[in-house]
Amino acid sequence: MDPDVRMETVAAPVAGSSPRRIRPRWLRLPLPGRNKPPELDQAAMTLTGHLVELRNRLVIAAFSLVPGTIIGFIFANPIIHILRAPLPTDKPLVALSLTEPFMIQLQVAVTVGIILAMPVILYQFWAYVSPGLSPRERSAARPWVPASMFFFALGVGVAYFILPYASGFLYNFQTSDITLMLTADAYFGFVTTLFLAFGLVMEFPIFLVLLSKVGIVTSKRLEHSRRMAVLGITIFSTLVTPGADFVSPIAMAVVMYGLYEVSIVIIRIGGR
Repeated sequence: MDPDVRMETVAAPVAGSSPRRIRPRWLRLPLPGRNKPPELDQAAMTLTGHLVELRNRLVIAAFSLVPGTIIGFIFANPIIHILRAPLPTDKPLVALSLTEPFMIQLQVAVTVGIILAMPVILYQFWAYVSPGLSPRERSAARPWVPASMFFFALGVGVAYFILPYASGFLYNFQTSDITLMLTADAYFGFVTTLFLAFGLVMEFPIFLVLLSKVGIVTSKRLEHSRRMAVLGITIFSTLVTPGADFVSPIAMAVVMYGLYEVSIVIIRIGGR
């Protein structure tokens, strides 16, 4: 007989007591040392769990873009007017294809969606990585999560502040033989890339502070690496900023180096 369906019999009941039920063996409680289930591959379970959680976090982050994108699409025309204002000309921007005006409005709307959804995106990132930290590391890093939202918004503000200088610098290179026919796609691609680049770069000090909290960097190590930091910041600013102007990369490099020095002070105050 199959052991899984074998019935377990017991001794006859004592007079005056109720008879005990006959119970299948597979219904017995898993007591220690008895009915012990086979051990599962914990490594595989952990990897699968991490992948499932990462997928769920990414899905939530992606769906968080929808409300902000809808808002950005509704107000796309006023936003486009505000973003076009820094240009030193009143000439209308040129669209070279039938779908380009719609795609520009969609591009602006998605950028607005990313900016508005950044708190949710940063929280999903924090919720994914925080279980791997110790309680002490979590308590030390938790205040920097809302700070990262402020720094991202600050980066977007800095980008809008330097936009007139960057666009004016490039626009003034026209001559009597060279007339700039600025397309809407090229200009708004430049603007949205500039905004997102500065917003992400403003997370630089938070990244360094979190590395110090887990013991990877210290204030002394950052002080001794200033020359390499300046070189890396210069190369990074040149590669990340759009266009060929000198204003955007210089402004980004100055901001990043200032944030680097601020990070050293914050890390030193924190005792690292």
